[in-house]
Amino acid sequence: MRVIRGLHNLTAAQRGCVATIGNFDGVHRGHQAILEQCREHAARLNVPLTVVVFEPQPREFFAGDQAPPRLTRLREKVRLLRDHGAEQVLCLPFNDTLRSLTGREFIDQVLIEGLGVKHLVVGDDFRFGCDRKGDFNLLETVGQVAGFGVEHTRTFKVDDERVSSTRVRTLLASGNFDAVARLLGRPYSLHGRVVRDQQLGRTIGVPTANLPLMPLPLTLRGVFAVVAELANGQRYPAVANVGLRPTVGAERPTLEVHLLDYSGDLYGQRLTVYPCAKLRGEAKFDSFDALKTQIEHDQARARRYFAAADAGCMNSLPLASAPLGRESMSSNTISSDFSSADDPADANDG
Repeated sequence: MRVIRGLHNLTAAQRGCVATIGNFDGVHRGHQAILEQCREHAARLNVPLTVVVFEPQPREFFAGDQAPPRLTRLREKVRLLRDHGAEQVLCLPFNDTLRSLTGREFIDQVLIEGLGVKHLVVGDDFRFGCDRKGDFNLLETVGQVAGFGVEHTRTFKVDDERVSSTRVRTLLASGNFDAVARLLGRPYSLHGRVVRDQQLGRTIGVPTANLPLMPLPLTLRGVFAVVAELANGQRYPAVANVGLRPTVGAERPTLEVHLLDYSGDLYGQRLTVYPCAKLRGEAKFDSFDALKTQIEHDQARARRYFAAADAGCMNSLPLASAPLGRESMSSNTISSDFSSADDPADANDG
């Protein structure tokens, strides 16, 4: 896998490819279907598969904090793209220079002169260029002259609804981790390296592994029953807080994880955290004693949840389909009253 940051870093050996363009946030099953479609053409033409992404994502550039939260960091996105067959990722800085290109200039500079694209797969509603003239028809017209093929992406549905990053975000917000896993083709997870923090958890008998998160907005926020996986593959039931820790007045969002049946030093280790069920929202407490009491309650509810889900559940990941109610659950699958309604999104972007 080659990650190429900017057109200026493209070499002659990296030109000539099958390409697709988009945010690929989450690399969900719809994205995976696009990559499979591209792999078919890459094998036919005997050229590499290149995925073009943007950093920041265009909506982040224009909307800032009002943009939808990311499902995956760039590092994780690249890993997932590699796992699903991408051989090259061209990461273009989305800035004033790029946004000022017309549709035809983007085609000439990025696709023809830059990548030397042989075949392109994009959504038929794909739009680009400051003049708003960049669309599927323009790509087809230019491709016929320049010698590259263009085809639209195949729609991928789960439960008769199109899979998109927007739909995944909606389900995450509703606490439906079971449905999220079906859209992603894997359980949703958070990753990071454990860092030293204020170590306030130790003062109340609840040591936590702290993982810095991306700046706001957050995809998840609240307290969750999770499964924590160490770098060696061992898994532990845990309780995690995702957010700003309002009781201690933190300024940077953090993932705090308390492993229920673990003792040892995790500093510097990489941790993968699988949210399984939402316990409650974040709350500010009047004292550390009140916070400690609530944490003990959260731990007890998480233990009941994992016990009800049973068995080597650390391997099967008991994913809830809604936030836990006030009472302990008797099953690892919980009915949901939340809507999974999805907003339209571009086939590569959504």
